Amino acid sequence: MEQMKNNSQESIPGIAGNRREFLRHCMALAGAGIAGCVVVSGSRARAEVVAADDPRLEMQRITYPAEGGEMKAYMARPKGKEKLPAVIVIHEIYGLNAHIEEVTRRMALEGFLAIAPDALSPLGGTPADSQEVMGKMRNLDSAATTKNFVAAVKYLRTHPQTTGNVGCTGFCWGGGLTNQVAVHSPELKAAVPYYGTVPADEDVPKIKASMLCHYAGEDARINAGIPGFEAALKKAGIDYQIYVYEGAQHAFNNDSNPGRYHKEAAELAWKRTVAFFKDKLQ
Repeated sequence: MEQMKNNSQESIPGIAGNRREFLRHCMALAGAGIAGCVVVSGSRARAEVVAADDPRLEMQRITYPAEGGEMKAYMARPKGKEKLPAVIVIHEIYGLNAHIEEVTRRMALEGFLAIAPDALSPLGGTPADSQEVMGKMRNLDSAATTKNFVAAVKYLRTHPQTTGNVGCTGFCWGGGLTNQVAVHSPELKAAVPYYGTVPADEDVPKIKASMLCHYAGEDARINAGIPGFEAALKKAGIDYQIYVYEGAQHAFNNDSNPGRYHKEAAELAWKRTVAFFKDKLQ
């Protein structure tokens, strides 16, 4: 496979850091085995970009088959009968919430059939109480969770409204899981992890998808894994791009957390993500 190396250090103006926010990212989830992220924020105000009733889109709650039963998911797609490439959106440690549903609608408006599975489906789904969410996330089984998201790739490849080409993106905890889906699903075409925990070096050669990896400059623990990950990607001949957005903090894409959201980094990363999926999934 032709290799694309692009490890860019992006310097972004207008740093939007709130030092009163306390970030505990990459926590090892007991029972899950996948590193996650926790942002403790006093303000959850968000600027909605694509409304839940946007007339350009069709939205619905769906289920799809997985090894341990049915997985719940939120789906959004542009109106019409055209078959579209598909994108899986994997949530942060907060579960499937309004923010991730809105990100799924953004992806749909870019011309994809997008679904956001709920990792907590085996435990009844994401509860409204954020503290309860954290407890349930800790009880997830790592291997089973990965299989449940790999099942989403299979579901979308044969969905009557898709072209069969599937990509995956995820944020924080979901970024780490995006890497695991890439490792365990050879049918995945493209993966875009945002500040996700890297896979083990020995697992990297299993990746068949093209990779676009976004990292925050101020994210030392996650970023410690970049050199080894890049070396493994290069050795395996995997098509990859890596961008580090200097001045941005972990969770910079989450506009529901004003203490961490970085507008310039988020918009540039999103632009690259959409272009990448349009290139790799057509």
